[in-house]
Amino acid sequence: MDTIKVKWLIDLLMGISFLVCFITGLLKYPVLLQLTGLNNVILPSALISDLHDWTGLLMGLFVFLHLLLNRRWIIATTKKILARSGTKD
Repeated sequence: MDTIKVKWLIDLLMGISFLVCFITGLLKYPVLLQLTGLNNVILPSALISDLHDWTGLLMGLFVFLHLLLNRRWIIATTKKILARSGTKD
């Protein structure tokens, strides 16, 4: 698999894990559960909490991989920005 496809897949998985983590994070708030009419019978809080925790860990892994795969661009862009800011002072 080429690098572009790997980066795309990592970003896709990072986005999915973010969405699940974000939604389950919202569902952990009792006020939001009451507003939506949902309760622990429909959505068991232990399951929601486990999903939230695991997708948070996965998202952290995908962010790490994303940064690792894009490190050359990050370093090059940082050098350009720092070089420009040093000349304007």
